[in-house]
Amino acid sequence: MHVPTRTVVDTSESGTTGGSGTTGGSGTTGDGATGPRAGAPEPRTPPRRGWRRWAMDTRPLRRPAYRRLWASTAVTAVGSQLTAVAVPQQIYDITGSSAWVGAASLAGLLPLVVFALWGGAIADSMDRRTLLLVTNTGIAVTSLLFWAQAVTGLESVAVLMALLAVQQAFWGLNAPARSASIARLVPGGELPAANALGSTVMQTGQVAGPLLAGALIPVVGLPELYLIDALALCVTVWAVHRLPALPPLTATTARRAGVREIAEGFRYISGHAVLLLSFLADIVAMVLGMPRALFPQLASETFAPYGEGFALGLLFAAIPVGAVVGGLFSGAYSRARRHGWMVIGSVVVWGVAITGFGLSGSLWLAVAFLAVAGIADMVSMVFRGAILLSAATDEMRGRMQGVFTVVVAGGPRLADVLHGAAGSAFGPRTAVAGGGVLVVVVMLALAAATPALRRHRV
Repeated sequence: MHVPTRTVVDTSESGTTGGSGTTGGSGTTGDGATGPRAGAPEPRTPPRRGWRRWAMDTRPLRRPAYRRLWASTAVTAVGSQLTAVAVPQQIYDITGSSAWVGAASLAGLLPLVVFALWGGAIADSMDRRTLLLVTNTGIAVTSLLFWAQAVTGLESVAVLMALLAVQQAFWGLNAPARSASIARLVPGGELPAANALGSTVMQTGQVAGPLLAGALIPVVGLPELYLIDALALCVTVWAVHRLPALPPLTATTARRAGVREIAEGFRYISGHAVLLLSFLADIVAMVLGMPRALFPQLASETFAPYGEGFALGLLFAAIPVGAVVGGLFSGAYSRARRHGWMVIGSVVVWGVAITGFGLSGSLWLAVAFLAVAGIADMVSMVFRGAILLSAATDEMRGRMQGVFTVVVAGGPRLADVLHGAAGSAFGPRTAVAGGGVLVVVVMLALAAATPALRRHRV
């Protein structure tokens, strides 16, 4: 079982004017210069022609502040995966038990949930750049402690799980602030492109990071993976230090960041149908249609003739690879205006692809269906992110991102439990295909019953 030491969630969302929100481009751009005021028209850029209309839209990278934030994400996307490989490997080396590896995964979930919700409230009450500096430093120090316990041969599962819980808590505090900041660094028209850039680099890290870890362990040893991650985080801290200040936009008295403010965030979601539906769309896709818990069984039974290890590696890599491919063609996203329909369509395509995967007896056909699912997941991430911040005011964006972090991290874990039980009861292929069908049916039912998501556009 894969145990992330820092749950790498694609929360690089952004927002535009829409719903009850404010202009995502208001605030600062570039090196901290004041951006366009809320509602101000954005400067037009020449339309891209030919194949460039479909290629990745890199306009946000022309803005120094966003470029620094994106570069720090690129570094940690790979570095965090080194630790994500090292922790479960070290736990298994100590215990020889996969059960302990699974327990470590759950040990990090509760701190992530609690501190992501609290971190969202904090991100709405203070300078987000300051919060990013503190939390990234905390993550780096925790990585150094991981290295210290490994290089001294401590061999304590309790220490590993405690460090994992602390690092997940810091990541929970960090993720909402990082995501909510993007709407202050790029203008509204570039927000889908910025979201696609962030999501693509995170997915690339999920592919390249484990491969790099596998290559480095025989050469430098497992403890050094932690040290490399810590050094990479120093680059992140430097990049965040170069960002402009990102204080709350509203000139009000200082807000608290307690239980009442967290509850206010949930009330805000319940009062805005399009926000609620964007969360529900992700829950439907991930809980009902994420079959990763069944990959080992499928590799050992259905795809055994191809080689169990080879099949398992392909199954786990297929969705991230598809997502990266989807990100490379993000130029098409910037032209889309009906963001609600893009979310509905991508979730339906995800469900159809997962159904096809479950019905596939050929490994290569199964991998192709998973890659299509990865492309659909990328599209869904991009437009759910844009909706999430376009329909929320800046003073609520941190809390929205906190809830989003919990949904993204918790959904696949619930899916592991659900699909594991269904696979044992009905067989893995039936469980996978049935989950895909449920995704399609439930998403279409939600879209038919609630017009808010269908009508949302920019």
